[in-house]
Amino acid sequence: MNSKFDQYAHPDALVDGAWLQAHLTEPGIRIVESNEDVLLYDTSHIPGAVHIDWRGDLQDNTVRDYIDAGHFAAVCSKNGIGPETTVIFYGDKSNWWAAYALWVFRLFGHTRVKLLDGGRGKWHDEGRPMTRDKPSYPATKYPVPAKRLDAEIRAFYEETLAHMQAHQPLVDVRSPGEYRGEITHMPEYPQEGVLRGGHIPGAKSVPWKTAANDDGTFKTQPELKKIYTENLGLKPDADIIAYCRIGERSSHTWFVLSYLLGYSHVRNYDGSWTEWGNRVRAPIAKGANAG
Repeated sequence: MNSKFDQYAHPDALVDGAWLQAHLTEPGIRIVESNEDVLLYDTSHIPGAVHIDWRGDLQDNTVRDYIDAGHFAAVCSKNGIGPETTVIFYGDKSNWWAAYALWVFRLFGHTRVKLLDGGRGKWHDEGRPMTRDKPSYPATKYPVPAKRLDAEIRAFYEETLAHMQAHQPLVDVRSPGEYRGEITHMPEYPQEGVLRGGHIPGAKSVPWKTAANDDGTFKTQPELKKIYTENLGLKPDADIIAYCRIGERSSHTWFVLSYLLGYSHVRNYDGSWTEWGNRVRAPIAKGANAG
């Protein structure tokens, strides 16, 4: 395994391509691809990988929320995932959506989770095997989780507002233009109906990609510590909320803070700017200053 991982707070939260290629058929492992481009899996994927669609499989398609515990158990069961299965996530966009899917699994208390460092892009660029064959696994009987861990790793609007008012750490992981209020969506992405631009007052801007190398892999522990602990000033016991547009990029930062740096209380505000920027009377700051 990559020696870089040894310095992280939880070295076992990542695998590299060489390790995964050597363990593709190992019992007890399920490889999950989750992408922004929901059609990408059908073009090719890592042998043995199943596809979990962040929108179709993990989202409630009526209410803006995640699926309930019963539906989560059904998603796991149909993909041959049991409560003791180690689930290794990977995907496009430097693992945005893979981290998002991993975070949802953690919401339901599934702790045996890992990310493939560098995601789909690095696997492909290294010339590792890809296939169009879709695997079929025997269904499991995944037990319905007793609860969803919303209070532990998720933040809602009211909680984020109280967090802001208490001057607790808020990390805005969007692009600088989104943070300043110059645009209301990611560059080269369509407008998604947000009525106001800017950021939550008091939030500090640390774009998600600050934590990643050009090949999509995570930066080293000393580099990440410099970004978040030294430059941003986050304390080890800090109560931290991260947000972006809909929670996918902030899931990536949540993973970095929680698993690679070992911060113990990090929550993802998945309503993020598509909720805050449309909320009547929600306070907004504009410009480069936190406000």
